[in-house]
Amino acid sequence: MKTEWRLFAIVAAFLLLIAIVYSVWNEIFFHHYDWVGTVALLLSCLLCTMLAGFFWFVSRRIDPRPEDRADAEIAEGAGEIGFFSPGSYWPFGIALSATIAGLGLAFWQFWLIGVGLALTTVASAAMLFEYYSGTRRTAEH
Repeated sequence: MKTEWRLFAIVAAFLLLIAIVYSVWNEIFFHHYDWVGTVALLLSCLLCTMLAGFFWFVSRRIDPRPEDRADAEIAEGAGEIGFFSPGSYWPFGIALSATIAGLGLAFWQFWLIGVGLALTTVASAAMLFEYYSGTRRTAEH
């Protein structure tokens, strides 16, 4: 996890530098202050800082992975990586229900927003628990 937190810390520092340069550039050459661009860059910097902090916190709690050690061999990274879903229809359901909620926002129909949010919650929960019940239940769980 050392690699990840360092990467996000570098990107955060870059975004902070760019936010400062952007705001000064607009003030000097265009004689106005652009709030939208500056705030977007600062919020992006804060997001990267948050991710860097999370990865730093996790990296202190786990053993160093082979990609975090300079003396590691390529063979140390071999083996099972994890479980990856072979296919699921629930992401389509989440997208469809989020579209319904978005249409409710676009037309300012509160009942449609509520239906879309409820369907999004149900579809997200169904995707989350897909491998814990039904025909796809695995023996380990």
